[in-house]
Amino acid sequence: MSVRKKALDLNVKLLQLNNQFLAGCHLPNKIERRVLPVHVCHSFAQDGDYILVSGLNGDNPDEVVREIAYRIFLYPNAEQMRCLDELLACRNQLAQLVGYTSYGHRALQGTLARKPETVMEFLKKLSDKLSNRTAKDFNMMKGMKMKLNPRKPDLMPWDHPYYSGILRAERYNIEPSLYSPFFSLGSCMEGLNMLFSQLWGISLYAEQPKKGEVWSPDIRKLAVVHEKEGLLGYIYCDFFYRSNKPNQDCHFTIRGGRLKENGEYQVPLVVLMLGLPNPTRNSPTLLTPGMMENLFHEMGHAMHSMLGRTRYQHVTGTRCPTDFAEVPSILMEYFANDYRVVSQFARHYQTGQPLPKSMISRLCESKKVCAAADMQLQVFYSVLDQAYHAVHPLGKSTTEILKETQKIFYGLPYIQNTAWQLRFSHLVGYGAKYYSYLMSRAVATMVWKQCFMKNPFDRIMGERYRREMLGHGGGKEPMLMVKGMLQKCPTTEDFVDALVLDLDPDFESFFMDS
Repeated sequence: MSVRKKALDLNVKLLQLNNQFLAGCHLPNKIERRVLPVHVCHSFAQDGDYILVSGLNGDNPDEVVREIAYRIFLYPNAEQMRCLDELLACRNQLAQLVGYTSYGHRALQGTLARKPETVMEFLKKLSDKLSNRTAKDFNMMKGMKMKLNPRKPDLMPWDHPYYSGILRAERYNIEPSLYSPFFSLGSCMEGLNMLFSQLWGISLYAEQPKKGEVWSPDIRKLAVVHEKEGLLGYIYCDFFYRSNKPNQDCHFTIRGGRLKENGEYQVPLVVLMLGLPNPTRNSPTLLTPGMMENLFHEMGHAMHSMLGRTRYQHVTGTRCPTDFAEVPSILMEYFANDYRVVSQFARHYQTGQPLPKSMISRLCESKKVCAAADMQLQVFYSVLDQAYHAVHPLGKSTTEILKETQKIFYGLPYIQNTAWQLRFSHLVGYGAKYYSYLMSRAVATMVWKQCFMKNPFDRIMGERYRREMLGHGGGKEPMLMVKGMLQKCPTTEDFVDALVLDLDPDFESFFMDS
């Protein structure tokens, strides 16, 4: 059989295994109702004499519910285990067939990191730098647990999301409903329009779609127009909740930009999809701080698509290496959390009163609570992903690898008869690339601190950002784009330091309260 035919067969098999694994990640586990304490049964869906556990219930205040959910939802499923083993072996086989040492080496071609060894160096150094901060976070959680549940003081993996939330609430008590009146959808869109106008000379104009052009009557079509260059592209804003709509905030491309044979540029068409509440008779759509940040995040992806000017559409905009793709969207989160930007548009929809500066400062500071432990968890997942896509045979079961990795890179104990990896759905879309979000965040942090923190409306920096980073999509090596923007080639230590220093509480608020 030819190499081409083998590769084709393996890709077909991988497609099937990916779909099977993904479906298995979300299947509930069931257990007989009679074996559980009566008081916890109402916390789960029921099917006759069985209780269905379809998630970790991480924010449930009852520790018994959280523990039961953790142990049952993560209980190993033999068929899902076989599927994962076959999926990893098949990926490795495909990579070696086309000349790579491992699937990780194949997947990281052309990325910022370039090879698994660099990724592991980044993750190990990040874990080392985080260790003291993570230990401090876990101690705070443990202290809170001893206060609330002295009979079971040890911190367990099902405690992390719950107690980090409790600590955040105790310190800052961020109530989203107090912020929402200041973040009407209209004012947030005006804020984005104002920001894009100052950074790039770009305006967003509402256009009436043609008959049959949109798939729902509540979709808004925006023309993205440059003050000198004219039309850059269109964004279809599918913002509102519908019962038959996927529950996922995302950006996707309908048509990529490209240079046509006649020398004209084919403008991109993209969709920005959110699940915002519909306006009512008495009020416009009001966004929570999280929704507002998500709007800015997804609009970062959309502007990456709009400002890309590549020869080919398969490398336009967000069609770039995974560890670079989130840089523009994460950078927009910094703008969304900067009072100088927010104060331009955040007004109470009824009174016109501006959002107080202290409320934004508190919001930013609240995000730093237990942030080191949260990042440590992401390091653990990233290392696990690298381990699974290293040179095969792996020599140990995926559960043994998980157990060892958890001990070194997370710290909370592994629970016997659990297999978290069988719920790791990101192994499908981000195989060997789960680290990408951390690396993208490191780059975005560096760009913000060096280029926009002094003045978030700096037109010169905005133009440099467009020229060096946004304009190339995946048509230029990512490290060269980063180097062009930062005017230096960052090291692994630079990436690590950017992430760790960003955890310090005063990073975003020192200029807000000065």
